[in-house]
Amino acid sequence: MAALTSTLENSWTSLAFPILLLTALVGGVAVKTGLVDLAPAGPVLAAPATVDIAPRSFSYRENGEYYRNGFAVDGPMTTITVKHTLTIMKYQVTSADYERCVADQVCAPAEPGFLSAQTADMPATGVSYDDAAVYARWLSDRTGMVWMLPSDQDLAFAAGERFPDDALGVDAASTNPADRWLADYRREAARKASRDPMPQPLGHFGENEYGLADFAGNVWEWTTSCNRRVNLDTAGKVASADSSCGVHIASGKHRAAMSAFIRNPKGGGCAVGVPPDNVGFRLIRDTHWYAPLLQKLRARGIEI
Repeated sequence: MAALTSTLENSWTSLAFPILLLTALVGGVAVKTGLVDLAPAGPVLAAPATVDIAPRSFSYRENGEYYRNGFAVDGPMTTITVKHTLTIMKYQVTSADYERCVADQVCAPAEPGFLSAQTADMPATGVSYDDAAVYARWLSDRTGMVWMLPSDQDLAFAAGERFPDDALGVDAASTNPADRWLADYRREAARKASRDPMPQPLGHFGENEYGLADFAGNVWEWTTSCNRRVNLDTAGKVASADSSCGVHIASGKHRAAMSAFIRNPKGGGCAVGVPPDNVGFRLIRDTHWYAPLLQKLRARGIEI
């Protein structure tokens, strides 16, 4: 067995160096040929303040609408192990940040009545998922770094104790629909009672245990996670799942499923449950050395 282990280790070692060498060569050629231009486009913008979330394991209830035997049930709670540091904006993107993108004629103006009423240190609201994705590409071009919207799981990892648990707390074996109706009614009523619709300056809602500011205040945050309908079998395992990637999860005090083009959540854009007070966003930074290459390839329609 020891000999076999040694042989496997030697085989991996012999393969690892050529793979790394080839990867570096491809990256170097990409830069030299202009496929990847590491220089920012136009005047260089300073990178926004970020926090680094160190690797750890954490409990996470997966997003989606879950059903078992035709009855709504809570999504499964799983343990996720993140092995790499996550670099994420400390604050949400501000109205002043977003207006710079608008001034560059890249981003579309926000919903009337949102940004125009805010000061520079207020989070940008009145922006859709599509708007946020355009902003991420613009910021990447202007800083020479790779920025992107987080997934729901990324936000759960960064938000720590502030991330909400949307569980109804109803026994999954219950076949009485009244149990779920009452639990859902109480949850939605509690959400309405705690609503504070006015956006506040950065830092108003404090920081979590990792230094992330304002999560779960009154501005929900767009994620790349698509809304899902998941059917579980009698053993509680996934039997089928349908995703709607025109509807994205916005996370905050609770999760909200929002159409990607919606800017005003109070205008009927929330697919399920109580709509958010406001929707904005923050971005994560891809710190892998090959991130610019992947970004350029994706921009050209090449997915890896």
